[in-house]
Amino acid sequence: MSETAVVARRLSVGYGSHAVLSGVEAFLKPGGSTALVGSNGSGKSTLLKTLAGLLPVVEGGLEILGRPVGESSQRVAYLSQFHQSGFVLPLRAIDVVRMGRFDQRSRFTRRSRADDVIVSESMELLKVSDLADRPLRDLSGGQQQRVYLAQVLARRSDLLLLDEPTAGLDAPGRAAYIDALNFERSRGAAVVTATHDVGEASMCDRVMLLAGRVIADGPPNVVMTPENLLETFGIGLTKVGDQLVVTEHHHDHDHDH
Repeated sequence: MSETAVVARRLSVGYGSHAVLSGVEAFLKPGGSTALVGSNGSGKSTLLKTLAGLLPVVEGGLEILGRPVGESSQRVAYLSQFHQSGFVLPLRAIDVVRMGRFDQRSRFTRRSRADDVIVSESMELLKVSDLADRPLRDLSGGQQQRVYLAQVLARRSDLLLLDEPTAGLDAPGRAAYIDALNFERSRGAAVVTATHDVGEASMCDRVMLLAGRVIADGPPNVVMTPENLLETFGIGLTKVGDQLVVTEHHHDHDHDH
């Protein structure tokens, strides 16, 4: 495993020559977790896609797992906000999770016992084992999200890039997600998530607040101040007991592109 998961230097990301986020400096190590937090259009989803090699770098330098971006794609797992595979084909939940093993073996190699064990473990971690034979299209949104998260786990990647991973999850689903991430990190995988959930972000080692540029970057208890969050996306927080409570919120939804 590489000594670094992500190295970004003066990185700008966007579409074509148009940058939507500039000035990203990052040095992410294996086993760490980073939350990208920002409002609609802040660039967090665009940054994830660039880290995944789905968009070219606009400007600056980017290395993924010790190699130029795109050269380690088999060791990177990316979860988009939008999923279509289960609706194009009548797939069962277990079929979707098994797709996570496709990139880890030759196209002509049969599924192995080890593959089956990894798929089973991944489904158990996300609490979807009992849904294995059900068609994906018949599942609730939260159940589908847990199935796709299980697919990501089944890849056994060194870098996980997750866009709004807790969308649609209820409290037990979020608890399963947290357990799954702790498992991934315990084996050395680095995790980068894009989220608008300040509670979810506060559980990460590192938070990057984005608004077309990096507003703040560091440990959540240092970065997530009312002043920084207000500058990031117009939200104020007050502390009630051990919880951060939103006192002002100008953006109801976050669908960064």
